[in-house]
Amino acid sequence: MTQNNHPSPFAARITGTGSAFPKRIVTNNDLSKTLDTSDEWIRERTGIRERRISKVGDPAEQNSSLALIAARNALEMAGKAPDDIDQIIYATVSPDTLVPPTSCWLQYKLGASRSSALDVNAACSGFLNCLATADQYIRSGQIKTSLVVGAEVLSAITNWEDRSTAILFGDAAGAVIVERTEPDNPRRILSSHLGADGNLWELFQLPAGGSNMEVTPERHAQKLDKMQMKGKEIFKIAVKTLADYANTALQANGMKIEDVDWFIPHQANLRIIEAVAKRLDFPMEKVLINLDRYGNTSSASVPTMMDEAVRDGRIKPGQVLLLDVFGAGLTFASVLMRY
Repeated sequence: MTQNNHPSPFAARITGTGSAFPKRIVTNNDLSKTLDTSDEWIRERTGIRERRISKVGDPAEQNSSLALIAARNALEMAGKAPDDIDQIIYATVSPDTLVPPTSCWLQYKLGASRSSALDVNAACSGFLNCLATADQYIRSGQIKTSLVVGAEVLSAITNWEDRSTAILFGDAAGAVIVERTEPDNPRRILSSHLGADGNLWELFQLPAGGSNMEVTPERHAQKLDKMQMKGKEIFKIAVKTLADYANTALQANGMKIEDVDWFIPHQANLRIIEAVAKRLDFPMEKVLINLDRYGNTSSASVPTMMDEAVRDGRIKPGQVLLLDVFGAGLTFASVLMRY
């Protein structure tokens, strides 16, 4: 599904970014003490050197607490206050609680009493799904300012005895402020493209914990309340889909890959990112990557990478950014914008 290909009296642009990470750093060498693995093995296959892991029971490192820090940083950059927020759209697969939604926990902690609150679960594609949704609300004229969050405490749903998944994931939160602007403002979200293929649900799942399967002591012992992934199958689909969705975004705007200043893909695996860049004939030096330091942070990966590059000056006003993701479901999304 492609959005934004219709006239609108308004457009949307990102005016603030923010991110937050737990304090604890877990290196590949740390994992090698409990898993049959090594730093070299992990780096060679994933590109990951370390990741951040939340401290269990620490209120400051809950999902919504990390999001609170990221949101405050984004608000400060945008020159906005919590009362300016009309809407919170929150992407996560590792919520504080199933009820209430984590967006409401963030609204409470932030003091954004005017805003609506909505959680979105599209796995690693969640942030771009939320960004596309905020864009549509703003373009329709219903709201002026949206806080879009991607935040995860994946350590809580990771099987730390499973080498194939334990080496991949980390915890983090990223946030952006999206504001109304004029439709002819070149600095705006140009288009968004969302998709899914539910036939591929078995490739990445968490069986227990929903209404289909209650978590019992037996199922917990079997790790059925932890993530399960078929990595080899996902790899092939991810490379093709990321390349396809990148090209879809470019074609929708009459652009070529040479027009892109920075490519921000989902930070899942360096081999996937390199394969996609090769398919697109895009130079790796223009691909933004932070997975070596943070691992796969699911819905937080794109906004945290964007925030880092904005704050260190790599991303400059007016540059074209191509955001591109895939996630469990399977879900897919791309967004093209001029920052």
